Amino acid sequence: MKIAHLLYDYLVSNGMSETLAKYLNMFALLAVLLIICFLIDFIIRKMIVGFFTRISTTTKTNFDDLLVKNHAPRNIAHIVPIFIALEMIPIVFVDFLYVENIIEKGLKAFTILLILWIVRSLLNTLKDYFKTLPRLKDKPIDSYIQVFMIFAWVLGLLSAFAIITGIEFIKFITTIGAASAVIILVFKDTILGFVASIQVSVNDMVRIGDWITFEKYGADGDVTEINLSTVKVQNFDKTITTIPTYALISDSFKNWRGMENADGRRMKRALNIKLDSIHYLTKNEVDTLKNIHAISAYLESRQSDIDAHNTNHNINKELLLNGRNLTNIGVFRKYIETYIETHSGTNKEMMIMVRQLAPGTQGIPLEIYAFSSDKRWQNYEYIMADIFDHVIAAVPYFNLEIFELPSNSSFIDSNK
Repeated sequence: MKIAHLLYDYLVSNGMSETLAKYLNMFALLAVLLIICFLIDFIIRKMIVGFFTRISTTTKTNFDDLLVKNHAPRNIAHIVPIFIALEMIPIVFVDFLYVENIIEKGLKAFTILLILWIVRSLLNTLKDYFKTLPRLKDKPIDSYIQVFMIFAWVLGLLSAFAIITGIEFIKFITTIGAASAVIILVFKDTILGFVASIQVSVNDMVRIGDWITFEKYGADGDVTEINLSTVKVQNFDKTITTIPTYALISDSFKNWRGMENADGRRMKRALNIKLDSIHYLTKNEVDTLKNIHAISAYLESRQSDIDAHNTNHNINKELLLNGRNLTNIGVFRKYIETYIETHSGTNKEMMIMVRQLAPGTQGIPLEIYAFSSDKRWQNYEYIMADIFDHVIAAVPYFNLEIFELPSNSSFIDSNK
């Protein structure tokens, strides 16, 4: 310890009191130690960061680039000065054992925190790297990284606390175990989120990039992030909705991925036809409708079959109710189906159906059930609107009327 007392011996030999000499000796050694640690930290940090930066510019993989981005080399460089400080502390505080004990415990606790920062940098690097892989970019990587980080922080903070208090780590953990009920209560959401993240990943319920609709939380948009506690959804109005991760397995939501992976997007919409506009078609009306190119062949064939049936069974056609007949709504339904089958925007390989639903207080619904070939939202809406523009405009040609609630104009006296 001659080096530790070098300044002390000099000051005492020159008539300074021993107490003051001890303090001046301690402060001088501490200043020298800080300067040495700072210089070593600066040099090593420059060397390591420079090395990783050069490597990242020459390699094809982006893993080393991500290491630099997440400051892993810089954090690793801090280890050497910390170990030097731990070795030098007994020399600096040779005459102050109580202070030496406190400083040493503090440095050991800081070392644990530094290791946690390094672990966090490495985990963030792995997270960013996994997100660049096609097989993993839509998986909830954030959740798993957060779980590992939580365990690391809990273990590290407990170790640091055990060092500061001087309690053996095993005894400290045993004491904490007795309070496990309180810990579980505090970390309830974290535990639920962890379990939910595993189930979401294993069951492939949601991926990053999926379009989901979650009415309970007002979410309707694309999933941008899945982490341990929340799922972030960017709605179509560009707002962000956060949903608890465990809500994905406890509540019901709609995932549109199946539609996006399918060959078409479903169109399912109905027109309400007034009941009192539905009637049997007379021969003259049938002849008029034969001028509609899309159903002229159908009417020729269908009317021929109906006439043959009625003739063979000696049906009295003076009353239209007798025998078999065409109705305006039936022919209109066939016209819509034919029109959709020839429309350029529909997928002909998927179901095309025009069906009649149960009559109600607002007439009888004619529902169009088909799939657009273009699944993009804007184009899908255009295709569906184009179909219904045509269908609505075609209604009067079949002597049908669309039901709508009366407006002010419905009560205006036409004589005025």
